[in-house]
Amino acid sequence: MPTSSTDLPGVAELLSAAVDALGGQLRDGQREMAAAVGRTLMSGEHVAVQAGTGTGKSLAYLIPAIRHAMAKATTVVVSTATIALQRQLVDRDLPRLAEALTPVLGRAPTFAILKGRRNYLCMHRLGGPDQVDEGEQLFDPFAVSALGRHVKRLHEWADSTDTGDRDELVPGVPDNAWRQVSVTARECLGASRCPVGTDCFAERARAEAGRADVVVTNHALLAIDALENRAVLPEHDAVVIDEAHDLVDRVTGVATAELTAASVAAAARRCGKLVDQAVADRLSEAGEGLSLVCEDAPLGRWEHGLPTPVAGALAAVRDSVAACRAGLGSERREDPAEATARKLALALLDEVGETAARLLAAFVEEDPAKRYDVVWLAEQSPASAESGARSRVLRVAPLSVGGLLRERLFGERTVVLTSATLTLGGSFDALARQWGLPPEKAAPKAEAEANAEDPVPDPDAPRWSGLDVGSPFEHARAGILYVATRLPSPGRDGLPAAYLDEIASLVEASGGGALGLFSSMRAAKQATEALRGRLEQPILCQGDDATGLLVRRFAEDDATCLFGTLSLWQGVDVPGRSLRLVIIDRIPFPRPDDPLVAARQRAVDSRGGNGFLSVSATHAALLLAQGAGRLLRGMDDRGVVAVLDPRLATARYGGFLRASLPPFWPTSDPEVVRAALRRLATRP
Repeated sequence: MPTSSTDLPGVAELLSAAVDALGGQLRDGQREMAAAVGRTLMSGEHVAVQAGTGTGKSLAYLIPAIRHAMAKATTVVVSTATIALQRQLVDRDLPRLAEALTPVLGRAPTFAILKGRRNYLCMHRLGGPDQVDEGEQLFDPFAVSALGRHVKRLHEWADSTDTGDRDELVPGVPDNAWRQVSVTARECLGASRCPVGTDCFAERARAEAGRADVVVTNHALLAIDALENRAVLPEHDAVVIDEAHDLVDRVTGVATAELTAASVAAAARRCGKLVDQAVADRLSEAGEGLSLVCEDAPLGRWEHGLPTPVAGALAAVRDSVAACRAGLGSERREDPAEATARKLALALLDEVGETAARLLAAFVEEDPAKRYDVVWLAEQSPASAESGARSRVLRVAPLSVGGLLRERLFGERTVVLTSATLTLGGSFDALARQWGLPPEKAAPKAEAEANAEDPVPDPDAPRWSGLDVGSPFEHARAGILYVATRLPSPGRDGLPAAYLDEIASLVEASGGGALGLFSSMRAAKQATEALRGRLEQPILCQGDDATGLLVRRFAEDDATCLFGTLSLWQGVDVPGRSLRLVIIDRIPFPRPDDPLVAARQRAVDSRGGNGFLSVSATHAALLLAQGAGRLLRGMDDRGVVAVLDPRLATARYGGFLRASLPPFWPTSDPEVVRAALRRLATRP
């Protein structure tokens, strides 16, 4: 039995012991990945590992992570993009793995899950006076009573929960109710000042994480820890990023800020009686002024600077926030209720003031391609607006997060990146650029072969390597990639009649079992409405019910079809006969009027690159690969991925997109595909 770190078994021995104990089968790709992760954690050189569905990648990174944590008496952080994978790791994989490895490690490996403070009940707010914000009440008695009922339920739940974790409350409550019983990191008094700090659910979760070998978190919290210089995660020297294809989008989301007249008004309300009324009124008036000038300002991305009236209104907001902060005074001894009110006010003031200042500073650099931030004005839908009415919102987002990731993540920790989809166009380099990493190492050229166009190596660039361990699936034998080249290119006015006919013929041939992945909710609903009366097979549409329930109904009946949009591209895991046909209506390019996409493409073009290929085509390739990856989820699965958009075969960028997909057997012959689907329909 091991008595010290030098006595620990090697990664290969631990993997073999775990697979035997769990009754599984050791795969070559799993063994290769585990060895690579183990080497990375020893060397400090980063690695990106593409591991197809069925490889067993969770074990392949958890085992070397556990060994590293125990050998170095440290913590390894595992970050995921989805709650589903977090729950799989914490509820299934890690408990089973800990039990399997305890006999050979000498003690049980420990693990914990950690989320942002807002995800936990705040006992201080829960036990304080009614915190319902008048701005949340919408002046609607029905909304007020509904909010009150939700808050009352939260008070009752607080007496029985052991964790205070919002995700354990089933069914959940709306965001406006949860806000009444939780705080952000900025709003928190701190354990030492809070009267119930010793009972704090968030502090308890952090303490547990600090003692664990492996801490499971999400990309957003990882980004906050790395980018905002706030130590929210325990001390750690290594990070495993699962679902790494989503990292850039999640980090961008954390680094994006927005400002509305409603948020300014909320900050003014929070100041309440804490500052002189004239000072609070000045901030409220600045918010009203911002609302007026935004109504007259052009929607979309602002390339050439802030409109003069908007700049003036933002300056007024910034200065009014500073006056309110001065009115609140410096931190002082005060009773907990006053301290809480002051902290809540400061949190909103800081958020509003920092965003206003960031918007004002966004255009200091004259060259758009060199700016740090992109600024745009958008319409905010009634559903997302606090007031319940349509309003406008100013947004500011980083042009790129690669530099931040390179400095704050790859420069500080050893990083393992993994996903079933990391090579786009046959290379890791497309995603590596977004992560802030240099192109993958190539064999050095002889001096005579080098030329002036070769990039000059950066001696300070993070060192990394890429590894594709493949998939246990024989894609060319198990699946067909059908591209409907005889169809017209998709238009802007919904699905053409020919597309609806093609979908109908495919579903009829397969006898159902179809997952329709559409580029828009409008297209998904159009297809559903057009085909429900035309086909015998039941068709479910995203939005008819909770997505999880729809997926369950789809999985339980192999004649049922499920149509939906983006969230289904990565969220459906249905092995077996129930999913034998994946239909993709068009190449999922981002919207051409997306402000961030347009700015990033222009920045690449200005540096002499191909902005469309680097940004839009890379985005489409990633989604296509994720969508096609829904087909084969088990070793016995068989089926067809049908892409109705002929550009996948005919456009110049089609080769890049096809090279990003699993290596299915390709065809453009509809009769061949329908015959294959008919055989699948009768297959036991």
